[in-house]
Amino acid sequence: MENKIQLQVSNLKKQFGSETVLDGINLDIHKGEVVVVLGPSGCGKSTLLRCINGLETPTGGTVSVDGIEVTSSNKKITQIRQKIGMVFQSYDLFPHKNIMDNITLAPVKVQKRPRKEVEQDAERLLKRVGLWEKRKAFPRELSGGQKQRVAIVRALCMKPEVMLFDEVTAALDPEMVREVLEVMLELADRGMTMIIVTHEMQFARVVADRIIFLEGGKIQEESSPEEFFTNPKTQRAKDFLQTFTFEKRKTNNI
Repeated sequence: MENKIQLQVSNLKKQFGSETVLDGINLDIHKGEVVVVLGPSGCGKSTLLRCINGLETPTGGTVSVDGIEVTSSNKKITQIRQKIGMVFQSYDLFPHKNIMDNITLAPVKVQKRPRKEVEQDAERLLKRVGLWEKRKAFPRELSGGQKQRVAIVRALCMKPEVMLFDEVTAALDPEMVREVLEVMLELADRGMTMIIVTHEMQFARVVADRIIFLEGGKIQEESSPEEFFTNPKTQRAKDFLQTFTFEKRKTNNI
């Protein structure tokens, strides 16, 4: 991890009507850092990612990548936002296009890159995630875990500098979760800057350089994984972790 701040969130606020979802978020992400955002449902985790990626317009505050504000009216805003890749819980693959076409569509059409170059990148990435033999298959022919790995490859093919992951394993069967998490662990090992929203506590503890605990639209706690999971500072974080411990025990006893 480098000391360079790659992504900066300053006093970020987001309201939907009279409801305040994000209430003054300040966050610096360094190049190569993996930050995991935890918190109860409805605390603003997904909204934070969507504001960072420009899918939601903040009510106030700014988001900057490499010192360039992505929340401004800059004419090059589309190019700047392409530095941030995002993978969602739903795969959002085009059902009528095969896997290779799903991956290459945006780099060719949006970034205007040569098709041959993009296909070479797609081949390299598909081989990395073990799906090269599925390049001519259609989404309906893939498992959930395979489709999520394709969605990750599609985002990486845009050559982002920062990757956002929003509960990418939440819709998967337990046996499919591991294959997706392994791809994300490899990205972390390769130095990709990432912000991950997840309910996979063991994964969060392994992959994160830093844990952010969000509730009520505010960062309530920020610490190393070891400190957060063994000695959380706030009672709310303690209650949150106890809930997951209980759910895990309950699941194991079923």
